[in-house]
Amino acid sequence: MKLYEEPAPIKDKASPFESMMSHFNIAAEVLGLDEETYNVLKSPTRQVIVNVPVTMDDGKVRVFEGFRVIHSNILGPSKGGIRYAPDVFLDEVKALAAWMTWKCAVVDIPYGGAKGGIVCNPRTMSSGEIERLTRAYTASLVDIFGPDRDIPAPDMGTGPHEMAWVMDEYSKRKGSTEHAVVTGKPLVLGGSLGRVEATGRGVMVSAMAAMDKLGMNPVTATAAVQGFGNVGAWAAKLMAERGVKILGLSDVSGAYWNDNGINIDEAIAYRDAHGGRLKGYQNAEEIDSEDLLTSKVDVLVPAAVEDVITSRNADNIQAKLIVEGANGPTSYRADKIINDKGIMVVPDILANAGGVTVSYFEWVQNRMGFKWTLERVNQRAERIMKESYERVYAASEKYNVSMRIAAYIVAIDKVAMTYKYRGGF
Repeated sequence: MKLYEEPAPIKDKASPFESMMSHFNIAAEVLGLDEETYNVLKSPTRQVIVNVPVTMDDGKVRVFEGFRVIHSNILGPSKGGIRYAPDVFLDEVKALAAWMTWKCAVVDIPYGGAKGGIVCNPRTMSSGEIERLTRAYTASLVDIFGPDRDIPAPDMGTGPHEMAWVMDEYSKRKGSTEHAVVTGKPLVLGGSLGRVEATGRGVMVSAMAAMDKLGMNPVTATAAVQGFGNVGAWAAKLMAERGVKILGLSDVSGAYWNDNGINIDEAIAYRDAHGGRLKGYQNAEEIDSEDLLTSKVDVLVPAAVEDVITSRNADNIQAKLIVEGANGPTSYRADKIINDKGIMVVPDILANAGGVTVSYFEWVQNRMGFKWTLERVNQRAERIMKESYERVYAASEKYNVSMRIAAYIVAIDKVAMTYKYRGGF
């Protein structure tokens, strides 16, 4: 018996939650999920909306809308970032929280999924305003957060400094220092070595594993990386270190191409010296950003934002392998086109799970009160990512489905089995 209607998205710009549910529904049907478990797993456990008043530098009080969605705590405490962006909205946060559930499950770590967000533009705010906003948001959610309940982390628009303020404000409210309440902290406050590059490293490990399955030699392979923030830059750097020639890079300021390969360390240095943007980069030819996605390379790494591969450009994708560094970079309609072309896609919930894996390591180290070496962090993260890739690949072969649906199958099966053992009311 079908538990759901046919997938709702009939356009590229489906809502993020609709897009997630479309893949969830297919995997649920393959698994033969019963109605009770289906309904439990599709619905967020808790959705919190808060209004956060903050005194701005000019003395006026401005009220910001904030969200925290806990999708699931079946596997353990919920885990997920806090996003600061002017266009963040509840449906997006719901989708990101669900993706975190599947991401944690697919790499077999004992977390559920959550996500938070505040409607603001951090680029137009002073450091003091951002600190007061972060502390006020934390205070409003002090009974939601907790090392054994819900563990935030950085996301778009936030970083180690914001996480330090979350940890400090939470600790003040609880009357004791609680390092493990948040991950992605500065090293001096209990952050983990290897966390900054963790997501990009996971993308690299996923790419290497997929290239091995496809019989591609990294030393002769070429790649283009769309998005040159933390994830894209580290993915490009680590892939280049393994012999892959990075021909194209892009960020919000433009796209750049060099037939002889781009020196990634040089590009990172240029970006950091020019306000975090590649604009004006001299050692490559500037090209149209859309052309980068459809360029003739072996590996394409979309590592920026959602819905960059759509039905409008999917037919023109020439890469043999797509490794999704971003969340949801491929639209629902484009997914079918890509699969029909025989292009392997390592989906976001697997490819970019290196970040939450090392976040888990940070939490473990905080609970132990003992810091691991960088070598130990990287070795364990790479082992988990390789094992996770093999599990998903085996499921794709077993059920004759795409890697994306296989990743959902692996993740949903784990959460569903755990739910059945734990039981409901």
